[in-house]
Amino acid sequence: MIKHRVAVLISGNGSNLQALIDAANQPDYPAQIMLIISNKTDAYGVTRAKNAGIAAHVINHKDYSTREEFDNTLNKILKQYSIEFVCLAGFMRILSDGFVNEWRGRMLNIHPSLLPDFKGAHAVRDALAAGVKEVGCTVHLVTEEMDAGEIIAQARVPVFADDTVEKLHNRIHEQEHKLYPHALKILINNK
Repeated sequence: MIKHRVAVLISGNGSNLQALIDAANQPDYPAQIMLIISNKTDAYGVTRAKNAGIAAHVINHKDYSTREEFDNTLNKILKQYSIEFVCLAGFMRILSDGFVNEWRGRMLNIHPSLLPDFKGAHAVRDALAAGVKEVGCTVHLVTEEMDAGEIIAQARVPVFADDTVEKLHNRIHEQEHKLYPHALKILINNK
């Protein structure tokens, strides 16, 4: 089986990264995680990558005067590793239009809501504040508009009366860890 070359961009703990690594370790999975890039030096996901024997780079966005300069460096490293697909997994940066266009149709993001509802960085908090009975997670293609690309897969999560942002986020994460590897497989198989 051909394993396609995937990079994962992170900013934090990397639990979705770990789910992708675990899936890629299966012989019948169509992807190999070749590279991890973090914009934060203290991201635990960098440790996860090193523990898995995966190349890890830290590119501190604060070292760049423009978003485009940062994205150009990011793109250069992705090309050095002959990356075919990019997964954003808790990567807390808005990417430039040029970068998004370069990776159009080959870059996924996971978001903790049933898009198009509750876009942005505080989706779980916003969903609780709105009093909805159900939330979830979405894997979608990345486009220039935040959290607006074509939806590849979604999973639903009920909201309970005693939920806090943390409790609800933890249950959403459980679904994300199943959904992201599934959605990446769909994307690769459809290319």
